[in-house]
Amino acid sequence: MTQPQKMGPSEALVETLVAHEVTHVFGIVGSAFMDALDLFPAAGIQFVPVAHEQGAIHMADGYARASGRHGVCIAQNGPGVTNFVTGVAAAYWAHSPVVFITPEAGSMTTGLGGFQETEQLPIFSKITRYQGHVNNPKRMAEIAGRCFDRAMLEMGPTQLNIPRDFFYGEIETSIQRPMRFSHGPGDSAALDAAAELLAGASFPVIVAGGGVIMAGARTEAIELAELLGAAVCSSYLHNDSFPASHALAAGPLGYQGSKAAMKLISQADVVLALGTRLGPFGTLPQHGLDYWPKAARVVQIDSDPRMLGLVKPISVGVHGDARAAAQALIARLKARALAGAATRAQRLARIGAEKSAWESELAAWTHERDPYSLEVAASSKRMHPREMLRSLERAMPPDAMVSTDIGNICSVANSYLRFERPRSMFAAMSFGNCGYAFPVICGAKVAAPERPAFAYVGDGAWGISFNELLTCAREKIGVTVILFNNDQWGAEKKNHVDFYSRRYQGVNLENPSWAAVARAFGCEGVTVERPTDIAPALEAATAAQADGRTTVLEMMVTQELGDPFRRDALSKPVRHLKKYQQFM
Repeated sequence: MTQPQKMGPSEALVETLVAHEVTHVFGIVGSAFMDALDLFPAAGIQFVPVAHEQGAIHMADGYARASGRHGVCIAQNGPGVTNFVTGVAAAYWAHSPVVFITPEAGSMTTGLGGFQETEQLPIFSKITRYQGHVNNPKRMAEIAGRCFDRAMLEMGPTQLNIPRDFFYGEIETSIQRPMRFSHGPGDSAALDAAAELLAGASFPVIVAGGGVIMAGARTEAIELAELLGAAVCSSYLHNDSFPASHALAAGPLGYQGSKAAMKLISQADVVLALGTRLGPFGTLPQHGLDYWPKAARVVQIDSDPRMLGLVKPISVGVHGDARAAAQALIARLKARALAGAATRAQRLARIGAEKSAWESELAAWTHERDPYSLEVAASSKRMHPREMLRSLERAMPPDAMVSTDIGNICSVANSYLRFERPRSMFAAMSFGNCGYAFPVICGAKVAAPERPAFAYVGDGAWGISFNELLTCAREKIGVTVILFNNDQWGAEKKNHVDFYSRRYQGVNLENPSWAAVARAFGCEGVTVERPTDIAPALEAATAAQADGRTTVLEMMVTQELGDPFRRDALSKPVRHLKKYQQFM
């Protein structure tokens, strides 16, 4: 903590940002926080002006996920702040340490229904880890610092709410040093019990989740897997939690995941869930496989005790940091005889065989096979989505970061996204909001400008976020958008096909040339119509990133549709009234 000294509240806020090594703040300029904004350049903080506040919070999210540091955004009170809601919810389910600063109406007019006034704390109360409200200018540094500390402690978004008149005046205050906490490995007895179960397993399988990424536990996960001779499945949308090229990597579980991972975990007698809450989408049946091993003993390790046993019954729960707990387990397992050692060779052979079989199936799976998709594929000269996704996979730079939006083709891409290092895949997780991928990858690129950055986006979701092309062109943020143009909201159209006899409502789109739109916004735009053109187009777009240029690669694809996203959430409709029975 610094010695108390006189300063303005705006200075106290900015000095707190500096203490937490904040270098970028995303937002739209507003009068409510202009006094603090005026100090940003002198403090070495770059303000990144965006096209919409939802883009700002998503960029802060992407920045945090790519860097492991705070992502920060700010907005004008009232409508600017309410535009944060969707992005805050997405950051909450992604466990992103985002601090969103929300100036509010002046303290002397609160409750009078003044200009741009609303209650800003209740709006975010269920989607934040901590809410700090500055109730006196003298507490600016204290409460701001606590928001930054809590974002890291609880790994999630925190809100710093400041009446707009509290930026002004003179106070005497200290700037607190950042606090950093370690969750530790967990209870010793629980770790002993976990080690006993794993040591006695004949077919152990590890599920590596987002906690492995956040804890920096990649090396420990590899050592643990090699010690046990265990297949490693990545939890849903965390394809970067374990290196894809490793012999024990089985691929992701969940929707449009790896059949190899699903078949291997179905054989497990002990599952080690390392840094994962085992969320529903990572355990639901897929590819016709009800793969979760109901008789397996489950050891779950999570830094949030509320997640232990929440989704799946567990035998042992460890409240601990994924890295520290993995280290503790490795030490314990090295001191024990491993029952699985006797069957290690057979188990490794089974892992290799399942992976090989899945790769062969993917290679042959060039388009969807249900009757509807066969019809549209036969009548279209566009690229098949799976054929296109396979070509993208092969052409992707080895150090790429990829964000994925919500939609049918984006979900199918889960089968084809492979990564060697953590902090490489960014998806909307459980909140599943459209318009996520593009601004998130922009924020990730700001955090890691040396890495190639790509956003997978469907044409429906693109309509929500393409305004941030203006931000990319102005701020010279070089990313590549892989835009899947099939003139439809594919995920919802699949539901119309499967449940409503193709009675389409609101799912068909009429798109402009999105490549031409990109060029009009000051970016590059390329229309890709053949698989053979994908690799050179991707190479050129990647080269453009180095010059701060964003490229939209408009992929012209058929209207084939993969498996429905929520088969579990829909049922065949029931109609009793005569005027509706004709629709059955």
